[in-house]
Amino acid sequence: MLRRIRRADWPFDIRRVPFFYGWVILLLSTLGILVSIPGQTMGMAVFTDPLIDALGLSRTQLSVAYMVGTIGSSLFLTRAGRLYDRFGGRLMVAVSSISLALMLMFISVTDQLSGLFGGGPFFSFVFIMLGYFGVRFFGQGVLTSASRNVLLLWFEKRRGLVSSARGVFVSFGFSLAPLALAWLIAVNDWRWAIWVLAGCCAGFSVFAYLFLRDDPTTCGVMVDGHSEDDAPAVAIAVINFTFAQARRSQLFWVLSLSLGIHSLFGTAVVFHIVSIFSEAGRTSAEAFGYFLPAAIGSTSVNLLVGWLADKRPLKPFLIMMLVSFILGGFGLLNLHSEWGYWLLVIGFGAGGGFWSVISNLGFIRNFGPLHLGEISGLCTAVMVFTSAIGPALFSVGLDVFGTYAAAEWLCIAVLIVLLTVAIKVPHDHEQLVRG
Repeated sequence: MLRRIRRADWPFDIRRVPFFYGWVILLLSTLGILVSIPGQTMGMAVFTDPLIDALGLSRTQLSVAYMVGTIGSSLFLTRAGRLYDRFGGRLMVAVSSISLALMLMFISVTDQLSGLFGGGPFFSFVFIMLGYFGVRFFGQGVLTSASRNVLLLWFEKRRGLVSSARGVFVSFGFSLAPLALAWLIAVNDWRWAIWVLAGCCAGFSVFAYLFLRDDPTTCGVMVDGHSEDDAPAVAIAVINFTFAQARRSQLFWVLSLSLGIHSLFGTAVVFHIVSIFSEAGRTSAEAFGYFLPAAIGSTSVNLLVGWLADKRPLKPFLIMMLVSFILGGFGLLNLHSEWGYWLLVIGFGAGGGFWSVISNLGFIRNFGPLHLGEISGLCTAVMVFTSAIGPALFSVGLDVFGTYAAAEWLCIAVLIVLLTVAIKVPHDHEQLVRG
């Protein structure tokens, strides 16, 4: 029975579908990333105040628990990527979805579990840290990475454009998530809201396993929906790097650290968005209102650059991404002014669009698809790790200097260093789309 349900033609043969099945994979890949929202910073941040009240922890204690749980989860993501290469996206997406659901249920009872041990901040800290570890590992880590990678194998000529189309829905979904989750909490309470999210994750797990497929070759179809008659006449060998080879490459670390600094900077800004805007003399309504224009800018750049990247090398887009984040950083430093606000919106918005293209195409283009799970898994570990220290870095900066400016200047300095290195490091082995 187990062998049967692992087959690519169970519960149905996709060759009977009257259209290219890659479009179904696009839908499922998009939904998979959206379902990971409870494991993303913007998903968990909405529950911060209810969890502080329920667990009896201070804001700093909860932030540290979040940081420790997130850093812990990053240590296992490379191994999870290796499992992706072995078992495929179909199983990994399904397993990570149901696991995320279980960890959400665990978080919903952490205050009660702490009470069983006599309560107090120690047990509350330990249980919520374990909960954060689980949702960050299965949500932001495994589910996001597996959902992103599974789409890349179904498209080649239109890989950039298709990935960008997915990014449009993901960007708007992530932007609307805080408001939607806040509404769920207001309808009943925080625990009920988490149960709803867990139910969605569990339902998607079943849906994904029924309809998701690992790659076209195992299903008897061709990439991009080609038939044997219109397939490219000349097959060009794809160069595949091993994990060890990729890890020794300067380009791998330029890509990973460039993506990682955005995770650090962006997560810190999202986590402290109300406080940062308040320091600049702006209201919480303005803080939450920032996300919509930034999302519009991000999706616009994402679509345009995704289309351009299908035929062009990625290095110029990597450089433009870093420049955009630097401009956004200067906007953040001058958030009290109108031009500073819009520089932040344009810089971080455009940078997010470039970031989406680089994160989708950077590794499969430069290192091949064979070990994509493990190679991209290490990058995901870097991004998860940096996202963990971002909020804490900004909190410490505020405590020590009385302002967020010191942490913002530090991020800008790192971005300038990365920009200098990115300009110098060549993309010698980038494999552009053939045909």
